[in-house]
Amino acid sequence: MLVLAGIVVIAAGFLLRFNPLLVIIVSALVTGLAAGLDPVAVLATFGRAFNDTRYVTAIYIVLPVIGLLERHGLQARARALVGKLRGATAGRVLIGYLLFRQITAALGLVSIAGPAQTVRPLVAPMAEAAADPRDEAESETVRAMAAATDNVGVFFGEDIFIAIGSILLMKGVLEGYGIVLEPFQLSVWAIPTAIAAFVVHGFRLLLLDRRLARGR
Repeated sequence: MLVLAGIVVIAAGFLLRFNPLLVIIVSALVTGLAAGLDPVAVLATFGRAFNDTRYVTAIYIVLPVIGLLERHGLQARARALVGKLRGATAGRVLIGYLLFRQITAALGLVSIAGPAQTVRPLVAPMAEAAADPRDEAESETVRAMAAATDNVGVFFGEDIFIAIGSILLMKGVLEGYGIVLEPFQLSVWAIPTAIAAFVVHGFRLLLLDRRLARGR
């Protein structure tokens, strides 16, 4: 039972709002020591896990590149591009991004976009340029809707792809209850949900345009 002490550390750390990375490390150390491993063995396990999943750290290479692009005017270029489009509004820009995000997620390209890769450096500045906010509060609203659009698009689009983790998880859970389904059957039934999500969130984006226009 002492091995479960790591779970207590995680719960307490998140409850006290400590740094998540620090909480996970301490929890792993506590679990390893409780299991009878010496500190060197725990450290070796950390190293092996890091080496086996080193592809995850590719984001640390991408982020500096995005930072350099932003420093050299990526956001300004994005704003200028939208400024040249007639009839562009924040809602219309984000609806287009929502469609792009859902289609690419349905094809399994979940990591092709995201809050760090596209929303902050591209999508949010483009939506802000189209909205032409009057104050910081409106700017924050547009940025929040840009981030929400990315989340909605990927969340409801990825389940259409049969090899995504959520589909495989549902298949495993259902099989545990004696319900045998193929991943394709689950992905097909995710299509109506994705369409509904597009309609609902698209309507919210149109309401955003209305709210911004009414403020003027």
